[in-house]
This record gives sequence, C-alpha cells and structure tokens, in this order.
Amino acid sequence: MLRLSTLALLAASVPAFAQEINVYSHRQPELIQPLVDAFTKDTGITVNVAFVDKGMAERLQAEGDRSPADLVLTVDIARLMQIVDAGVTQAVQSDVLEANIPAELRDPEDHWFGLTSRARVVYASKDRVKPGEVTTYEDLASDKWKGRLCTRSGLADYNIALLGAMIVHHDEAYATKWAEGLKANLARKPDGGDRDQAKAIAAGECDIALGNTYYIGQMLASPEEKDAAEQVSIVFPTFEGGGTHLNISGVAMTKSAPNKENALKFMEWLTSDEAQKIYAETNYEFPVKAGVERSALVKSWGEFTADTTPLADIAKARAAALKNLQTVDFEG
Repeated sequence: MLRLSTLALLAASVPAFAQEINVYSHRQPELIQPLVDAFTKDTGITVNVAFVDKGMAERLQAEGDRSPADLVLTVDIARLMQIVDAGVTQAVQSDVLEANIPAELRDPEDHWFGLTSRARVVYASKDRVKPGEVTTYEDLASDKWKGRLCTRSGLADYNIALLGAMIVHHDEAYATKWAEGLKANLARKPDGGDRDQAKAIAAGECDIALGNTYYIGQMLASPEEKDAAEQVSIVFPTFEGGGTHLNISGVAMTKSAPNKENALKFMEWLTSDEAQKIYAETNYEFPVKAGVERSALVKSWGEFTADTTPLADIAKARAAALKNLQTVDFEG
C-alpha cells in the first residue's frame, strides 16, 4: 500500500523521471482536457493521456511491469472493479482522498476512488407524464407503465449497476421479478444509448426512460439535440427505503506506476475544489466533495437524496444481475 509518509523513500528508490504522469483514460479526451490543463498550470506537471476505449485491463496485463501508465480514469463501478480484479492496480492511502470522497464512493481496500457521481434517473415526457407520477425504481415495474418505457440495453453497465443495487436493496428473486416487469412495460426493444431514449420520448415512442443525468446536459448544449432534450424532464426516483441510485467516474493507480508521487498529486488534485468545479461546469456531473456546488443547469433539475449503498456492494452483485437479465431474456 502506498502511504504518503513513504513517498520520499519511493522517489529516492526509483530512477529519476521528468515531471509528468501517464494516464490511460476511458473518458473522452475533450471531457478531461480542461482538468489536465488546469493541473499542469497549477503544478507544472505534464499529463500525457492515452484514450483507451476497450480492453484497458487486458492492455495493462499485457504490458505488465513495463507499462508506462500511472493512472487509469474510467466510468462505472463495474469497469473500475474489472481493472482492480485484473490485478493491475495498487492500493493508495491518502488522508486527502479519504477526507474528500465519501466512504460509499471509494474502495474499502483503497484501490479505486470516485471522482464524480451521476444519477440513474427517469427521463419523463413533459406533456404525457404528470408531476409525481414517477416515484420509486420499484414502481417502474408497475402495470401503469405498460408500453410507456424505453431503455438502452439491459446489459449496458449503468443498467447492470442499477439492477445490482436492486438486488442489494431487496434480493435476487425480487430483482428478477422487477426486471420481468420492466421488460413487460417496454414500448420497444432496448436500443441505442441514453440520448436515444430522450429522443424517443420526444418522438412520442415512449413516455419515460432510464438515463443518466449528464446526457441531458450534453444534449442541451448540442444544437442538433437541444429540441429533444427540452421536451424531457429529469425525475429522481428512489429505492423504497433508500435514495436515488448513483454511479461514478473514478481513478485507480496502476501497480506499475513509474511516477507514483506525481500520480498521487493528480489523484488528490482531482478531488480539490478547483477540479470538482471544473467537473461540475463542463461535464454536468455531481461533485463528490462536500461543499462544491453543482452547475446552475444541474441545480435546476432539482434536489434529491442520494442512495448511500456502498458501490463496492453493488459491484459484488454484478454477476447476479447479469444472471437475472439472462433469466428474463431482457433483450428478447
């Protein structure tokens, strides 16, 4: 485990490197470039980013100890856990990270850390869905939504995580019945991404859809998609006895990290007020650090109570969630 008190010893025990770090990122370059630029301006440390769309864990395994990567940036708890489970990360102990990131949004073993959160919500037609009609995630399986629901593939990471959370809140049998109910309520077969669900609502194909909050922000900023987004409202369902389901974007340090000290500086900086504000303003995500305000647009979507179920527990339910989706033939 890397400890702050040992950084000086680590730096003295490895060859000297330039003031830089190397990052493998699943996130689109344009989403993290403002953060990279601000960090370099503040510290003088260069951040080299390689966009890795698929196979990040396999790439790190193949590179082994010779990998140039210091950090990985990715989205969704499942992808973070896949990298950790591949044995290519190391634990990092930092008082700064522990202070800035809620316990439920970081790994109990200190291998991954949430940097932003995003809610899995309901997109609802402003014309065809009454205020208060959407209540809980459990209620989405109710007959009143028959033929009114759209969603992307049930096998998409964000939907698997939501079903995993349903398992944690209830049990596997309940989650299977819930998935069966969702399938019965579909207006069409699962298709496209979250933005496509908002467009389907605007086109009258369905009345509600599952989606992540920040996609609506992205659509409102797009001249081609703004009209569709303006026909959709964001509603924050809750679990019965819980809150609104959150997922994260996160970071982990690689086992082979050649620039550990600078990599840790970047990890900690990403949880600073400055970085969290950049995330909030440019990516329409929720800051994980308490006291950092959301963007004006995100605040306009309303307040909600976040579910406090540890993401580590939800990640453990992934295999069961996949089994449930196969059992109900959700894609069929």
